[in-house]
Amino acid sequence: MDRSAICPNNPHIALPCIYRVSWRQPLAWLGLGWGDFKRNFMLSSSLGVVFGVFGYAVVHHFLKESHLAMALTSGFLLVAPFLAIGFYGMSCQIEEGKAHAEEDRAFACIRDNAASIGLFGLMYALVLSAWERFSAILVALMLRGDWVSSGPFSFNALWAVEHWQFVAAYVGFGALLAGLVFAASVVSLPMMMDRKADVVTAVVTSLVVVRQNLPLMALWAAIIVVLSAIGIATQFIGMILIFPLLGHASWHAYRDLVQAE
Repeated sequence: MDRSAICPNNPHIALPCIYRVSWRQPLAWLGLGWGDFKRNFMLSSSLGVVFGVFGYAVVHHFLKESHLAMALTSGFLLVAPFLAIGFYGMSCQIEEGKAHAEEDRAFACIRDNAASIGLFGLMYALVLSAWERFSAILVALMLRGDWVSSGPFSFNALWAVEHWQFVAAYVGFGALLAGLVFAASVVSLPMMMDRKADVVTAVVTSLVVVRQNLPLMALWAAIIVVLSAIGIATQFIGMILIFPLLGHASWHAYRDLVQAE
């Protein structure tokens, strides 16, 4: 595997060495993630069903409230790395030599660093809450009141020509926020599950990884967005497969990008 190590020299934070890797690696991560999914088919697919059903139920429950339907649909991309904790744990068990991950151990590693992981989860909750409020402001300022209150939310109606300014602003601000969250979290949670890393160390490590592998990380983010969009567009049915695949693949991305202890 073609990669080179970079060891940050920070006097304030003890950061691990990170790797620059080939642009082809995302395909390798997906391949390894698919292998983990097949080896843990029952458990992985069961969690995929849970998240798919939950996502469908939540979004469709709020279809009559336009800003909530949009905020929760797009907000899934913001919180997905935290929701994928179980898949990181399963891939970690396979890495340790187990033929299959055990259900009671999939989340066990959370206990080893529960305070940091819990704090990171709180940060995700605050980001999602802020995005929901910002979404409501954009809807109130840029969409006609009669459209907002005219019935169940429709993406087809939203993409009408007269709404292009709103769509441009919504997608632009959403992409900016998603990019920041991605940069801060691409290896953070797997790192906190793998070692006793605090939130600051994990987030800074993630930012360094993105900075040192910027084109690669842009490609990886694009793959995640496209696959997630397919999962959402299929009424979350596709998430039964896509969410576990990306969760397992993200563990292998972490292993490829951050030097082991």
